[in-house]
Amino acid sequence: MTPAPPPPWRRPDPALLRLRRLLVLLLVALPGAIGSLVLAVPAGGAGVLAGLAATAACSGLLLLAVERRYAAWGYLERDDDLLVRRGVLVRRTSVVPYGRMQYVDVTAGPLARRFDLAMVTLHTAAAATDASIPGLRTDEAARLRDRLAALGEARQAGV
Repeated sequence: MTPAPPPPWRRPDPALLRLRRLLVLLLVALPGAIGSLVLAVPAGGAGVLAGLAATAACSGLLLLAVERRYAAWGYLERDDDLLVRRGVLVRRTSVVPYGRMQYVDVTAGPLARRFDLAMVTLHTAAAATDASIPGLRTDEAARLRDRLAALGEARQAGV
């Protein structure tokens, strides 16, 4: 008899990736292109092309970083704890025991609300074990918050 496969890691919603791509385009690519055109016009065509090439290169690198960072996030609900993984260069996995959670926050800024996204933040007595999960749909964030709060209360009652 083979053991059951481990449950799959859950990931942020793909809308988070779309939101972060949009932010790179709006905050880096567009201003960089406009700045290249405005500041490089006196330098001639070569200056404009150099500025646009630099803007495209920076935007491309940032988009790659956004993709990698999105792919690194994940969380896994287990019987006694929650695992949260993140990190591109340095991979980090936090293990948050349900009985150690003090409270769970669900936050959403104006852009996140526009994309129907929220972030769940888990707070414990030890700051090193605090963890956050970005890019969850608001209904999934509420479900996770309620489940974690219930499990945290049940585990603390047993202490």
